[in-house]
Amino acid sequence: MAAEAPGEVSVYIGLGSNLLDRAEQIRRALCRLDRELGVRVRRASSLYESAPVGYLAQPAFLNAVAELATTLPAEFLLRRMKQIERDLGRRPAPRWGPREIDLDILIYDDQHLSTDLLIVPHPLMAQRAFVMVPLAELWPDYHLPDGLTARQVAEKLRLQQEIVWYAPMPSWRDCECR
Repeated sequence: MAAEAPGEVSVYIGLGSNLLDRAEQIRRALCRLDRELGVRVRRASSLYESAPVGYLAQPAFLNAVAELATTLPAEFLLRRMKQIERDLGRRPAPRWGPREIDLDILIYDDQHLSTDLLIVPHPLMAQRAFVMVPLAELWPDYHLPDGLTARQVAEKLRLQQEIVWYAPMPSWRDCECR
């Protein structure tokens, strides 16, 4: 992980959207996160397109991973992310159904957390190409709990799940993020 300012930790989050202007929704989420007190978006992966998981009768998703620096505790950061989802139009929907924006904490520093609200590292990330491929772009040598690297897991998942590079991440800096 990159060096932090005093009190900051590195966090990797997953972003996804399959409704509205998908790339714009992800860009707006990054913009909003970057403007949160105690949060700074360091960098973001490219955008990747993938088929939906679970509920298949819905549009394809765009997904990305971003690295944040934050001074916020994990559960507080998660609450802020859920508020950003609501602000960007996400409403209650079926599990794995269509969504305007989805934000998930994947890795929070080097911590292993399990609370009623949050489990990190994210328990399903090693099963999802739409998480592991963009994570491997940012941090290929990240070691998952099973000892494999993000790059190794991403390469394996690419053979099993369809995921394609879509576009570079649109800039979230110096933007209007309604």
